[in-house]
Amino acid sequence: MEFTKLGNTGLDVSRICLGCMSFGIAERWHHQWVLDEEKSRPIIKKALELGINFFDTANVYADGTSEEIVGRALKNYANRDEIVLATKVYHRMHQGPNGAGLSRKAIMSEIDKSLKRLGTDYVDLYQIHRWDYITPIEETMEAMHDVVKAGKARYIGASAMYAWQFLKALHVAENNGWTRFVSMQNHLNLIYREEEREMLPLCRAEKIAVIPYSPLASGRLTRDRGERTNRSKTDQVQKIKYDVMADADQSIIDRAAELANKRGVPRSQIALAWLLQKQPVTAPIVGATKLTHLEDAVGSLSVKLTPEEVAYMEEPYVPHTVVGAN
Repeated sequence: MEFTKLGNTGLDVSRICLGCMSFGIAERWHHQWVLDEEKSRPIIKKALELGINFFDTANVYADGTSEEIVGRALKNYANRDEIVLATKVYHRMHQGPNGAGLSRKAIMSEIDKSLKRLGTDYVDLYQIHRWDYITPIEETMEAMHDVVKAGKARYIGASAMYAWQFLKALHVAENNGWTRFVSMQNHLNLIYREEEREMLPLCRAEKIAVIPYSPLASGRLTRDRGERTNRSKTDQVQKIKYDVMADADQSIIDRAAELANKRGVPRSQIALAWLLQKQPVTAPIVGATKLTHLEDAVGSLSVKLTPEEVAYMEEPYVPHTVVGAN
């Protein structure tokens, strides 16, 4: 395993992060392909054995059951001081007033609930899951700062927003002496590169860690177009993200597959190797429902693409409608 610092911090994270949206009780979630606790635990254990110390979940994943499963497994299998545990807040967790968003009330309530589900006194990285268009950013940033000062989070991060919004949040924090975001969890992969226009340059300039989600485009970069999986059949979110541009994206997928065949490696390793060479990407967030998914992800660290190979895969890309930030 390779380790690196999380942006401009002293925190050591593995260059592969295990995304934990794959774990939970399916009946409490719109993703029917998630793994229950019995099937999740071997994957979490294998991640640790492979040297992964970075785990990302969210309060909304499977209605909190992802946090519960991850928390119990890490308590059984890991040394808490070596683990970097991240979770998120924003999406609706209960009906009625104050059930979602980034108000002070919601943040203070949800961090305590997340900690209880995770079975820990603190998270290493507490992230806002989306931009809240209702709550003033000053209220959100002060509340996140107070979470850190209360010892409930070591660092804070953000996810999926426009670059101007992220810069505004950084500016508000700096002006008021509050804790700044140290990471950006954004939508980035070989067939969705809109973040290269503004967000990645901003993160480079501000020394912000980039931890992309959906690095394999919900599996589309790993298989032939006609090949079906349980997730591809039932996951409506990935269809919204990728169906519209599927025809335009196919040539990129084909080139990645061609290169994987030439190299004699799984397609996932080519897609991840592309991300790992892109600055300032710190650690792609890889979901796994099989042990081989983890083994292939860690194997990508050994795949070093040439500039010519990178250019060959990037060349067919055409602009996409923004997905994730809005």
